Amino acid sequence: MIPQFWLVILVAIVGFIVQARLQSVFAKYSKVPFPGGLTGRDVAEKMLRDNGITNVRITSTRGNLTDNFNPSNLTVNLSEPVYGTNSISAGAVAAHECGHAVQHARGYAPMKLRAALVPVVTFSSRIAMWVVLAGLLVINTLPSLFWIGIGLLAVALLFSLVTLPVELNASRRALAWLKGSGLVDARQLGEAKQALTWAAITYIVAALSALTSIISYIGIARNRR
Repeated sequence: MIPQFWLVILVAIVGFIVQARLQSVFAKYSKVPFPGGLTGRDVAEKMLRDNGITNVRITSTRGNLTDNFNPSNLTVNLSEPVYGTNSISAGAVAAHECGHAVQHARGYAPMKLRAALVPVVTFSSRIAMWVVLAGLLVINTLPSLFWIGIGLLAVALLFSLVTLPVELNASRRALAWLKGSGLVDARQLGEAKQALTWAAITYIVAALSALTSIISYIGIARNRR
């Protein structure tokens, strides 16, 4: 069995490789024009309109790959490279974020669960590491503190696991709409799918990272007892 330390290192290396590949794929397809000269904003507007969604605004936000859908104020927030750019990458990302807007409009259950977990995971992520480290210091006299910390880390793992189907479903909705809209041909659809697939893999790595952290700390605790 791989020692816990090397398991964490392995997942970190995989995460680095995936992020590098994601950046490479998006850079590649950012140079491929989206048919009809449509920008990310144009694609988002059309997808929302085609799905009968009229109460969601599209905004531009700073950063790279910072695109998101905010259900609290009903906005699809597209990063600057996506918002005004005419490329397959921009169109794919815009459609994916609109996929979240469609999930919200349709009452997609996993999305509701993720939204409910947000305040819990925000709180737990702030204190989890401190509680775990404190628990390791007193593991032989107050083991319950350590397990409380592990429980807080488990909330982050649960959030990552719930996020996976939400992100995968948003991409499926985006690709299905792109195909049905007739805006792209088979090759361009494949390029959009490749970009969204690598983005989805980052969420898988995040879940693995959360799991390996828990395994690692449990291993350390056993060695200290």
